[in-house]
Amino acid sequence: MKSDTSACIFCSIIDDKLKAVKLYEDSLFVAFMDRYPINTGHTLVLPKRHYENIFLMDDKEIGKLFSTVSFLAKAIVKALDAKGLNIGQNNGRAANQIVPHVHVHVIPRYNYDSPNGRWPSRTLISDEELDKIAQKIKTSLTVYGIKAN
Repeated sequence: MKSDTSACIFCSIIDDKLKAVKLYEDSLFVAFMDRYPINTGHTLVLPKRHYENIFLMDDKEIGKLFSTVSFLAKAIVKALDAKGLNIGQNNGRAANQIVPHVHVHVIPRYNYDSPNGRWPSRTLISDEELDKIAQKIKTSLTVYGIKAN
């Protein structure tokens, strides 16, 4: 299923017009590494069909999206020995939604990452480092019987 708009950066990734380090893909959803992660392993999970916000999706598709998030989150935590996990989904500029395409953030957390109680700062990570992290997660996905991308 191809995306509905060519102006969206995530649709360009879905359509393979822009590069991303993909972890998982099926006919409805795609997951790839965040290039500016909050933490090591920060992953974005999104529908291939373009929806500006979650209110435009039907309940059945939202359920499938979060089922996908669930198995990916388990694999990420296992692969990276994370000690916790944040799952976030923003809708609208007021909620800090930067890209107007529904996406869910899966953010592994570690005991050392916020000694002052604040979110870790985003950093740019090289494709090589993203590939190494992705390989660990893909290996973990196979433990759950999921075929990685």
